[in-house]
Amino acid sequence: MLYDVIVVGGGPGGYTAALYAARSGLTVAVLEKLSPGGQMATTSQIDNYPGFPDGVDGFDLGQQMAHQAEKYGAKTILAEVTGADLAASPKVLHTSEGDFQGRAVILATGAYPRELGLPDEGGLRGRGVAYCATCDGMMYRGKVVAVNGGGNTAVEDALYLSRLCAKVYLIHRRDQLRASAVYRKALDEQGVEILWNSRVTALRHEAKLTGVELEDTKTGAKRELACDGLFVAIGRVPDTALFAGQVDMDEAGYLKADETCRTSLPGVFAVGDVRTKAVRQVVTAAADGANAAHFAEEYLMNNV
Repeated sequence: MLYDVIVVGGGPGGYTAALYAARSGLTVAVLEKLSPGGQMATTSQIDNYPGFPDGVDGFDLGQQMAHQAEKYGAKTILAEVTGADLAASPKVLHTSEGDFQGRAVILATGAYPRELGLPDEGGLRGRGVAYCATCDGMMYRGKVVAVNGGGNTAVEDALYLSRLCAKVYLIHRRDQLRASAVYRKALDEQGVEILWNSRVTALRHEAKLTGVELEDTKTGAKRELACDGLFVAIGRVPDTALFAGQVDMDEAGYLKADETCRTSLPGVFAVGDVRTKAVRQVVTAAADGANAAHFAEEYLMNNV
């Protein structure tokens, strides 16, 4: 079937785009390989999305977003996209459920955090292991936490958490930060303790995280660090491999798109964590979705 708009990815950006496009009278399909919500669905408590003063479960919010878009005619198709011909007219998405055609395509495939790769890491997500300080930091107010990483994101996370938590450690495998030098003074002022030449080699836990095992990267000596939370900040990986060579990307693999969400390929838009942007949050992904739907509709009007 040919759709006016195909949205690839059912996170907050994708379903907002679907909602706005469907309300404009366009035929819309959302291709989602797992379930609505994307990365948001893995967060048990979201406290910084407007309209939910007591917070909201990420999975539940994803379901509500999907239901709202579907109410206005958007169709959710549970299928994994295995290939794409975005330069074709109409554009073609190859999936595990067959091929789908769209006059315009909105890419909302997101980005996923780079993990440490330790045993039990996945099972402790939301139970002591986190990947977004601004998303989950409030859950650790007054507690002891550690941040793993040495770049700007890790330092920014540590500074943010220092305003909430009783104690913050910054674990870095080298003897100097990769982050901007200006951050070092701020860390000292906020009382963040840097654990140099250290890497996390194991997670200690019962029902929740209770601490981590650290290894000295120079001597190999190991020690225990008790903490209530571990924030992993060693980078994110955009889910864009399928579109390589078709849409312009930056050096990290994010799709190049400005606030109009237009990519280098006419009729193809990028929203949410997958696009080049300064802040990646649920609310900014939703804003992208509204923008992309607007400019997709404009594109379709000019390319009948």
